[in-house]
Amino acid sequence: SRAGAHPHKPTEFVTAHFAGREHQTALVERTRLVIGEVVRGPAIIVEQLSTTVVEPDWQGEVLPGGELLLTPLSKSAESSDARRRAAIASSRERVCDEATEQADPIQLEIFNNHFAAIAEQMGITLRNTATSVNVKERLDYSCAIFDASGDLVVNAPHIPVHLGAMSETVRRIIADNPEMRPGDTFITNDPYRGGSHLPDVTVVTPVHDATTGQLVFFTASRAHHAEIGGITPGSMPPQSRSLAEEGVLIRNFRLFAAGDPRWQELRTLLSSGPYPSRSVEDNLSDIAAQVAANRQGVRDLLRLVDQHSLAVVMAYMHHIQVAAEQKMRAALTRLGVGEYSFSDALDDGSPIQVRITISPPPVENSGLSRVPQATIDFTGTGNVLPGNLNANRAIVTAAVMYVLRCLIDEDIPLNQGVLSPIEIVLPECLLNPPDCGDARQCAAVVGGNVETSQRVVDVLLGALGLAAASQGTMNNLLFGDDTFGYYETICGGAGATADGDGADAVHTHMTNTRLTDPEVLESRFPVRLLEFRIRHGSGGAGRHRGGNGVVRRIEFLRPLRVSLLTQRRGPFAPYGLQNGQPGSLGRNYLSSPNSRAENPHELPNQITIEVAAGDILTVETPGGGGFEMPSVLNRQQVMRGDTDG
Repeated sequence: SRAGAHPHKPTEFVTAHFAGREHQTALVERTRLVIGEVVRGPAIIVEQLSTTVVEPDWQGEVLPGGELLLTPLSKSAESSDARRRAAIASSRERVCDEATEQADPIQLEIFNNHFAAIAEQMGITLRNTATSVNVKERLDYSCAIFDASGDLVVNAPHIPVHLGAMSETVRRIIADNPEMRPGDTFITNDPYRGGSHLPDVTVVTPVHDATTGQLVFFTASRAHHAEIGGITPGSMPPQSRSLAEEGVLIRNFRLFAAGDPRWQELRTLLSSGPYPSRSVEDNLSDIAAQVAANRQGVRDLLRLVDQHSLAVVMAYMHHIQVAAEQKMRAALTRLGVGEYSFSDALDDGSPIQVRITISPPPVENSGLSRVPQATIDFTGTGNVLPGNLNANRAIVTAAVMYVLRCLIDEDIPLNQGVLSPIEIVLPECLLNPPDCGDARQCAAVVGGNVETSQRVVDVLLGALGLAAASQGTMNNLLFGDDTFGYYETICGGAGATADGDGADAVHTHMTNTRLTDPEVLESRFPVRLLEFRIRHGSGGAGRHRGGNGVVRRIEFLRPLRVSLLTQRRGPFAPYGLQNGQPGSLGRNYLSSPNSRAENPHELPNQITIEVAAGDILTVETPGGGGFEMPSVLNRQQVMRGDTDG
């Protein structure tokens, strides 16, 4: 078989006559054929407005431009192959010229799906190869493709807080490593260089063109490692006050140098420092899975280049970003010129404030113009915190990108084009602490990724009047000892909108993970799941009600250290919009049957405690806010939840 060509495997046959002889003839739908696929005769290829007959001893091949080339098999094979190569070259040249000038709408959709499928396959490879519960069961990972500048091209539908932040990580890797070679792979988890928090480890792999050696793309994967060191098991210490206390910092580590691995050096790094990882082997295993995922993406991208040419693939990466920008500008225009502002506060009273100013669209817009149409200004947000609820620019960018993507009611990829019309103003504050260089001096950020990011989304949606507050927390629960660490996030209520009620018992906005299956949880860890149910009545009332939170009760079967990192425990409940009622606050409490202490006794929003065998932890998660409270005459009906909304 020829390079780049592969046989089509027909599944349907009909009887047809050629030259007076009866043949079993393949019946093929033209729309099911992909570039490079070969149909051997006899075959009938049908499409909406035409039919092509491939006679015996002939074949049809789909060229890069979508044409169908018919060539004989039996006579002058060498001449036939030469004609085939010339036709393919001509087709590629035509497609390349057209692609670099303007995007064909059909090809744009095809390439959009090509890129998305590559990112999704990376995620499948990562999940199938990983060994940790956090990756394999909870799906706490993300995969994406980037262009040569580090701009996001397409992502799989994984974790929003990862995806919007990874571009900054890739760009920092590019800046720190000007001489990249084929076979290189880099690792980082630095929150001050595009990372989210230390448990989120990012693996970045450059993609070089096989012919020229030119650096053309990047693949990247980010996975949450449930143990990366720090002062408590699970690496999300509620009381951390510096980055160093949150685990092992990996600023810029070259794991593969031109294909040569450096696993032992990585093992040494993970095992060193004042608070080393408690599960180095799990770290190495999951990082190896991330490397495998990236390499899957590299292979698939190079295969795409082989089919279509480098110029065409690069052109459509650009076209996809341009299309996202154009749709983003149209969405901003629909919102209308004006100023939109909103504020909320963390449980300690620290304000998060935003002002969104939308300007008229530019008179002419062709390509990625970089002309701002909206300014998102966080001036007025509280100062850098002594605790760990500080976020960073990458997390804020991820939140902004997520909310902007929600404005576009079309199936487009989340990519850099969404941000092209946007200017983000972010002064030094709890959303943008300074990089001190020394991890012992840098502000702690582990809670900013999981808690503060949710509140940033809420204030953005509140400013635009799109949704009441969701639960505003990920309800982080961690437990373990010196030998292991377990981590989970617990779902809650979604905020209501003008279009409908908020969803019950879901993760919202910046996270999209699953809970560990009860059977896996109880078989691998010394706990028993006693209860997991919807917390009825916790959603805020309104014409459209907020979603309900959940109740989760876990019994510990041996002494362990337990940490909670939560928000919306008071005094600021998930607010409603248009006079809708707020959702219920969350609660954490511990029952100790063998203790004389008050049972159950309530726990604060952030705490680390030692539990004994038989102790029971209950987490009640917040509900979402309601949307719109109608007239007084209907208020009683709405409060009972009797509306049709």
